[in-house]
Amino acid sequence: MQLIPFDHTWPYERQMGDVYIATCPYCQENNVLTHMSNAALERAKDRIKTRLNMPCCKKTMTIIEADDDYFWTNERLRD
Repeated sequence: MQLIPFDHTWPYERQMGDVYIATCPYCQENNVLTHMSNAALERAKDRIKTRLNMPCCKKTMTIIEADDDYFWTNERLRD
């Protein structure tokens, strides 16, 4: 498998079973509570492509894989 560059990652946090993103990579909204289920997060950790619809701006992030700290995506999210 080809390595995913670090600029294609975005950090997330889990709190009380919910998935939060500190800042949306698309609209820069702070403290975004996503609607990502625990099952979807586990699928992403199993390297199954998962879509995450951002509730703040309605953009869709395509997650190729996830670890305990970052979503690894198919697009550049950082400069």
